[in-house]
Amino acid sequence: MIGGMTPGTTNSPSDKFLQVVFGLKRHEFAAVAWSFAYFFCVLSSYYIIRPVREEMAVGSGANTIPYLFIGTFVTMLFATSIFGWVASRFPRRVFLPWVYLFFISNIVVFWIVFSQFRGTGTDYVWLGRIFFVWVSVFNLFVVSVFWSFMADIYTREQGRRLFGLITSGGSIGALIGGLITSALVTTIGFEDLMGLSAAVLLAAVLCIGRLKDWVHQEHEEDIEETVETEKPLGGNPFAGLTHLFSSRYFLGIASMSLVASLLGTALYMFRAELIEAAIQNPDERTQFFSNMNVAANSLALIAQMFLVKQVVTRFGIGRSLFLFPLASIIGFLILAFEPTLIAVAVLDVVRRGLGFGFAKPSTDMLYSVVTPEEKYKTKNAIDTAIYRGGDVVGTWTIKLMSILGLGIASISFIMVPFAAISAAVALWLGRDYKRKAKALTKSGVE
Repeated sequence: MIGGMTPGTTNSPSDKFLQVVFGLKRHEFAAVAWSFAYFFCVLSSYYIIRPVREEMAVGSGANTIPYLFIGTFVTMLFATSIFGWVASRFPRRVFLPWVYLFFISNIVVFWIVFSQFRGTGTDYVWLGRIFFVWVSVFNLFVVSVFWSFMADIYTREQGRRLFGLITSGGSIGALIGGLITSALVTTIGFEDLMGLSAAVLLAAVLCIGRLKDWVHQEHEEDIEETVETEKPLGGNPFAGLTHLFSSRYFLGIASMSLVASLLGTALYMFRAELIEAAIQNPDERTQFFSNMNVAANSLALIAQMFLVKQVVTRFGIGRSLFLFPLASIIGFLILAFEPTLIAVAVLDVVRRGLGFGFAKPSTDMLYSVVTPEEKYKTKNAIDTAIYRGGDVVGTWTIKLMSILGLGIASISFIMVPFAAISAAVALWLGRDYKRKAKALTKSGVE
């Protein structure tokens, strides 16, 4: 891990400033810079096309969203199984870049097909539904693989200091990706945004290569213990799920993911229902979604760069995780009394801002006390299949409530107890993380 290298001098004013403000030490500059750039490219690529996915959901019809999430969940189960098989049989240094190259090729295919459909004026509703499912798989996989890689090369102590800064790279990328879409979509059309997305994601592959080279150079003597090892992770391709259901720790993380997905899909369906009537033009709807993304990522960026490190180091991971469900409790109570598009949009922005700003980096820190196999397989299973399973449960739960005659206000009030349960689990996870970290320290593991 990076923590094993020899620190350089940190006496200059600039070094002291970076250490105090960002928790960054001189000997970590190169690795953190490439990690920052890597996540910047991953989320910039995704947020260029995310508003396109949202428009495809609205264009498909708000009533079809539960079915789209079923398709996403089934696809995710297959994708997670394939990833588990690949991770069991190929070294991490091999499969990491190929995950991204696979998705890049997919984006290029969608770009070509959508261009042909729009050029001939052919209806592309079903293609849009396929794209929705694909993007919903793509975004979780590329982010999950990134954080598995980060948990693999940074120590627990470094994760507490640096993951907020590294996450801010993603938020800056997401912010810029959203601005690109907002500025260009009404001029060039959504299909040409896909070429830009593919090009940016290709740059992430270059960052992976530089990070792997760096790890190889810094850990030449103990290369078998790093991501550069030639040994595959081995084990059962389905080990991610078996580890999950045999551990209260992983079940706690999964339960938070399920609740977050439930609350998120509630807002998603509220928003789709309200915006379908408010904005008719597809490109203008794409622009609206992009503006929401810009606002959410601006909030997340402030939290990641200046707040999450302070909260985690002073108050612990549990309290950092607690902020996200606390905001959900307050937000859904407000929405219960003010069920409008503006209120839904504001709550969505605040939840995603705090989610990316505090909950995401804090949750990823939880994996620094588990084995390499669990970092890749179990984390991937929770971040992908479990999360998308939560989308299915969430969308059909909301749909059933709507069929029973409940409106946005009533459903919002029902969501509050779920957020409260998630808050309690967050505090428990913080305590269990401390217990696991102390046990590893006593055993001599950094």
